[in-house]
Amino acid sequence: MSKKSYRNAIKEAIEFEMRRDPTVVVIGEDVRGGHGAKNTEENKLEGFGGVLGVTKGLWTEFGSERVIDTPITESAIIGMTAGAAATGLRPIADLMFMDFFGVCYDMLYNQAAKFRYMFGGKAKAPMVVRGMIGAGFSAAAQHSQSPYHIFTSTPGLKVVVPSSPYDAKGLLTQSIRDDDPVVFCEHKLLYDITGEVPDEDYTIPFGVANYTRQGTDVTIIALSLMVHRANEVADKLATEGISVEVVDPRTISPLDEEGILESVASTGRVVIVDESAARCGFAHDVAALIAQKGFYALKAPIELVTPPHTPVPFSNVLEQAWLPSAERIEIAVRKVLEV
Repeated sequence: MSKKSYRNAIKEAIEFEMRRDPTVVVIGEDVRGGHGAKNTEENKLEGFGGVLGVTKGLWTEFGSERVIDTPITESAIIGMTAGAAATGLRPIADLMFMDFFGVCYDMLYNQAAKFRYMFGGKAKAPMVVRGMIGAGFSAAAQHSQSPYHIFTSTPGLKVVVPSSPYDAKGLLTQSIRDDDPVVFCEHKLLYDITGEVPDEDYTIPFGVANYTRQGTDVTIIALSLMVHRANEVADKLATEGISVEVVDPRTISPLDEEGILESVASTGRVVIVDESAARCGFAHDVAALIAQKGFYALKAPIELVTPPHTPVPFSNVLEQAWLPSAERIEIAVRKVLEV
């Protein structure tokens, strides 16, 4: 099995699906470009391919009818994507920074997410909206958020937050083949991590959590970049004889409730790590689930590790303090073990 970066795993999933299915198209600003429109049909000058190079090379292989560069207008990108999906294509929209969802959210949550329901199943919207999430890049408050919890609150949307190259390729392939709109959240600090990824195409089903560490004393539930920090803590505490289980739900709509509750039942102690929000975030949703359906298994109150309720700071020092750190996760684990 080859080792590949998270970035290349995502690109490989798109390439495979575009070769396999002629209805798959890519829509977004600069998805082909980076040369100020100098890469013409004649010279085929390969552009950078998106902000961090994920779509590099797609335009030279698939051309302008399937890799569609747009103006910088997110509402047009998502409106065009929803319309294309409703009329028979399987578009992949590149929103760049997921923070920009605010200017195009009506097309997603009030239109595409409702097509199947409002048309009695006679219409569907098989579309994927890709976008970057996450702090730690010194990209400041308008380019560093993780708003996946907002998408999760909308019925009709599926929400995917992969933490590894293997998961990124398998889950994106599944997303492109899905008949409902899928929001695919890529943490910008994960693009350069590497891991084993099969060369052939494969899918990972939605709603199936991955246990990245097996343990018996404490359960940590985390997503995306936070999975790596939770693993770091689990490995450190294992040297002291503390057994930590790390559960990565991978998709948060649908959510693997059974998998989460099974781990809680076996350890009785829970720490939830979440970069999305200090209020009304993914951590609070999962804590409510455990309180409602797993309360009698708990041996200690649930601990949440989230950022403070502030915008993401631009200063790198403050930004690092804002993000949930391995140190804060370790403190939370030790706290639940004291009860």
